[in-house]
Amino acid sequence: MIITINNEDGTTSYDVNNINDDGVKQESTVIVQKVGTLQVVIEALDFASRTHRANLEQLLKSRDEAIVETEEPVLEAEETTETDDK
Repeated sequence: MIITINNEDGTTSYDVNNINDDGVKQESTVIVQKVGTLQVVIEALDFASRTHRANLEQLLKSRDEAIVETEEPVLEAEETTETDDK
């Protein structure tokens, strides 16, 4: 099984099957399986979240009595001082 790691140092590929130490090979395989499972869970949670948000939006669209006025946040101007340093 070839694993590719992308990080700040670049991209490195590893062939887990070439690891001589059976313990390290097994641990690597288990970690890869855990990461795969977590990725599936992340995608499922993202899908569920988007679905619930869309359902809530559809539910509230026809509820005019629930609409409230919201104020736009007022940004305070920063005080700046210009100097002539030439």
